[in-house]
Amino acid sequence: MKFDALLKNKKIFFAGGIILAIFLPVFLADKTPAKICFKEFCFDVEAADTPAKRAEGLMFRENLPENSGMLFVFENEGIYPFWMKNTLIYLDIIWIDKNGKIVFIKENAQPCKSENCPEIMPPSAAKYVLEINACQVEKLNFTLGQKIKIDF
Repeated sequence: MKFDALLKNKKIFFAGGIILAIFLPVFLADKTPAKICFKEFCFDVEAADTPAKRAEGLMFRENLPENSGMLFVFENEGIYPFWMKNTLIYLDIIWIDKNGKIVFIKENAQPCKSENCPEIMPPSAAKYVLEINACQVEKLNFTLGQKIKIDF
């Protein structure tokens, strides 16, 4: 009797492992990992590379781990305004062109809890927008024209 029960448990465990192996990538695919580096310093970022992910952004998140961020990836270079509606944390926002050059920086963007949140309008076209914890731009001395490396 014990052998039959043990064999049954092994089959259940094996079947569960197969199901996990099949569906785990589906659950993890929702957050596309990427890395973005400025000189020798890198951020682990979540890529917002679909319209749905870009629309949600970092809304309703209560914190952002240190050395992490969100990289908004657009199909084409363009003028992409951002706002802080339903964003609960202060952020530095960095616009980056298709060549990896910083074209605009908004430091310490403040959360907005009202219905009418102001837009942050960059003066130059960008293909990527990086959101990181506030004060990182000053701490790491990011400047306009600086080049970055994006891996994803």
